[in-house]
Amino acid sequence: MRGAKELNIWLLTVTFLAVNLDFFVLLLFLLKKFSVRQVVVGYLSGVVLLLVASFLAGKVLAQFLPEWLLGVLGVLPIYMALHDEDDDDKAELTTAHGTWQVLATYLAVCAGCNLSIFLPVVAGESVAVFGQALLYLGALTILVVFLVKAVERQATVTKLIDRYGEWLMKLCSIGVGLYVFYDSGLVTHLLKLI
Repeated sequence: MRGAKELNIWLLTVTFLAVNLDFFVLLLFLLKKFSVRQVVVGYLSGVVLLLVASFLAGKVLAQFLPEWLLGVLGVLPIYMALHDEDDDDKAELTTAHGTWQVLATYLAVCAGCNLSIFLPVVAGESVAVFGQALLYLGALTILVVFLVKAVERQATVTKLIDRYGEWLMKLCSIGVGLYVFYDSGLVTHLLKLI
């Protein structure tokens, strides 16, 4: 964030994996129900929509708050990691078209988490860096669909995600939140006050 001129691939990758880990399991089912093309278009549309919303919200907040104070937004991914919500009651959305169903499912399952976690990550970035991030995460989204498609028949993978997926997602979210505290300058600012 703080004057960043280059894309932080590691942070984007970890954040993307953390906020989408639970959706990867749903991708297994969506890929059995719809074509790869419908899943890619629906999923990619959802990712782009939520990233743009996070970026725009961050720009609005940056107009009114100093950058170090935006570091407080690091609380959001940590809160999401520590807040247990029951994901079992996610209703299956039905529409006439597979792409729309994938998009609607993604937004229903991931909107809150993605907005709260990506907002602090992209809040202080320039339009150019955000554009690079959007391209990178778009490519990563497409790659994930094809990887999930390749392993959808592997029972071992499904068992691992079922067993450790939530824990890994929480650990990654906490790491992202702590990084936002540091990268925004919040930690440095607070240390100066002491």
